[in-house]
Amino acid sequence: MDTAATAAKAHELQRLHRDPELLLVVNVWDVITARVVADTPGTKALATASHSIAAAYGYPDGEQIPRDLMIEAVGRIAAAVDLPVTADLEAGYGDAGETVARAIDVGIVGANLEDQMKPLPDAVRAVEAAVAAGERAGIPFVLNARTDAFVKAGDRNPADVLAEAVERGRAFLDAGASTFFVPGRLDEPTVSRLVEELGPQKVNVIGVPGSLDLATLQRLGVARVSYGPWSQNVALTALAALAEDVYAGGGLPEGTRKLN
Repeated sequence: MDTAATAAKAHELQRLHRDPELLLVVNVWDVITARVVADTPGTKALATASHSIAAAYGYPDGEQIPRDLMIEAVGRIAAAVDLPVTADLEAGYGDAGETVARAIDVGIVGANLEDQMKPLPDAVRAVEAAVAAGERAGIPFVLNARTDAFVKAGDRNPADVLAEAVERGRAFLDAGASTFFVPGRLDEPTVSRLVEELGPQKVNVIGVPGSLDLATLQRLGVARVSYGPWSQNVALTALAALAEDVYAGGGLPEGTRKLN
């Protein structure tokens, strides 16, 4: 690992999250998608999507892909571009500290870490281990601690879910996480309350069908919007549409660009 180069990218990723301008990251899952997005004007950093990488290798989501294979995949992405790359490392594959250390070794400068709604003390220990791995490597690693409070809310009272998310966000930030990731289709009052409780440029959200528009998220003080597996679904939708059109007697759609 080139420690100086990795540290410089980590500093830049930290700066991008602190900047009042909303950071937009379109998730990628292999080298060619990373290069296409990195070459798109406006791209400042890249994020991988664990679901998408697992799917590309034939594994279901949920830490079913071997950790070695995930680390190899994100390392290939980091090596293929000059931009900072943050990786979705699920819940740390049983050892968050070791997983983050290995990710740093292959050039990754940030990561999502899921709490999977484990008991809060256990989730906090995982965050602390991941943060410590960055400190040992001398890298200002951008740990994006994620809660599944909303995606696993079920029929719970929304006020209780929000209160638990805030509690977990505070605990993760106190444990050294750089930012707090709250996936789910969140309404404006919910996002506003999260930012109010945790601070501007501390809350990250995901773009899903029906999400708040980017201008609103910018106004509310959100740090970053990512797209998780949805970017892969956009690509797969285009692929399925091509196959359907070909089988119906058509062909390549007009406007197709040769990006590979």
